[in-house]
Amino acid sequence: MAHKHICSGLVVTCIDFRFQKIIEDWMQIYMGEGKYDRVAWAGGIFDSVGVIKQVDISVRLHDIKKLILMNHEDCGAYGKSGTHARHCADLKEVKKKIAQLHPQLKVETYFIHLDGVFEKIE
Repeated sequence: MAHKHICSGLVVTCIDFRFQKIIEDWMQIYMGEGKYDRVAWAGGIFDSVGVIKQVDISVRLHDIKKLILMNHEDCGAYGKSGTHARHCADLKEVKKKIAQLHPQLKVETYFIHLDGVFEKIE
């Protein structure tokens, strides 16, 4: 039987190159160097079905305990519909869906502003 690899969590972000450095720096501090899985998906959590599949895999293969979901300002995948209110509503909805599927996970959601500020969404 294969050995199960365990890491502290999964971070789901957008692919947008403008945010990669600040996200990397934040994750190193918040998650620990190399102690997390990461999914970079166009639109962050915009495709919730695809994101949930990735969460399922990370739970199964790496026994994660924490999930970080991040969307950002000026997201091309969202286009004109990508208002702050829409991002917040989507983050909350995906968090709710994942909590139903994986109640053992601690799920945190963030909206990243163009100036690099991470806004925690409750």
